[in-house]
Amino acid sequence: MSSHSPDLDQLAASIKLWGRELGFQQVGIASVDLGEHEAHLQRWLDAGYQGEMDYMASHGSKRSHPDELVPGTLRVISLRMDYLPGDTRMAEQLASPEKAYVSRYALGRDYHKLIRKRLQQLAERVQQAIGPFGYRAFVDSAPVLEKAVAEQAGLGWIGKNTLVINRKAGSWFFLGELFVDLPLPVDSPHASEHCGRCSACLDICPTQAFVAPYVLDARRCISYLTIELKGTIPEDLRPLIGNRVFGCDDCQIVCPWNRFARPSEQGDFQPRHQLESAELASLFRWTEEEFLSRTEGSPLRRAGYERWLRNLAVGLGNAPGSITVIEALELRREHPSELVREHVHWALSRHGR
Repeated sequence: MSSHSPDLDQLAASIKLWGRELGFQQVGIASVDLGEHEAHLQRWLDAGYQGEMDYMASHGSKRSHPDELVPGTLRVISLRMDYLPGDTRMAEQLASPEKAYVSRYALGRDYHKLIRKRLQQLAERVQQAIGPFGYRAFVDSAPVLEKAVAEQAGLGWIGKNTLVINRKAGSWFFLGELFVDLPLPVDSPHASEHCGRCSACLDICPTQAFVAPYVLDARRCISYLTIELKGTIPEDLRPLIGNRVFGCDDCQIVCPWNRFARPSEQGDFQPRHQLESAELASLFRWTEEEFLSRTEGSPLRRAGYERWLRNLAVGLGNAPGSITVIEALELRREHPSELVREHVHWALSRHGR
């Protein structure tokens, strides 16, 4: 097939249609050239903003060169899937210090498996149409600069909060990629960005993690501190975390473009175990068995039980010192894990114990 064959144009149109049939809200096609994003990543790494996320620095240039990661790759198909459950009363939850705030993406089933399966189904459809071809599917699972790819594929622009923002859908969506060895026609990159003078996300960040617009110091970001960081949460940041026990959505909640976000129709992303309105103290009482059974197939597993307790202890230290809160903390004062004990003792001392 020549690179401008009508068959390829037709195939690209079919891929977009099939992607939507498989539950993606938008599908775009990008070339493998990610331009200035490579230098941006390098500057970010040189500044040390990735903290303990060593995987951000490994793999050399493969991260910004999809054709090095998967030799033979000519195009990257970028797809987005909305995940916001219906009205989960985010502001209300954040304003109730005795409640636990869990990032909206983590309330339901783990998205990795669901999206990977849909990407696989998309590849199979292409194979039925044209015969065998080379492809690989990714969901957060390899050194892929997925936000840069999404921007190149026309899915949105990278906002000041470093998330991909779409004019019609805001930013409450997951991204997935299909690397293919087909010379499909590419979509125009999202050339303009629409943050303008707005700095709502930069101003709201509880820990002031944005060093500058478009630059996030992950070491101060609550999502990093509660999910990626393995050890002790720096003491000066603990009071600022409030009741956010797994991730943080503040920079999305205030983004004006998220007025246009529509609730997801994926049943899998609906909240489980009342996680959208749970009390810190009751979650803190979960045994390890309860944690494991209730987080089956959930992104919360990523933290593991020990860090889950660590995060909840910080939330309880920031909550009003009610009997319920103090009793829950006392229960874990002698916890076998040094990490948990340390944060529990800090929380108790916040309540004058």
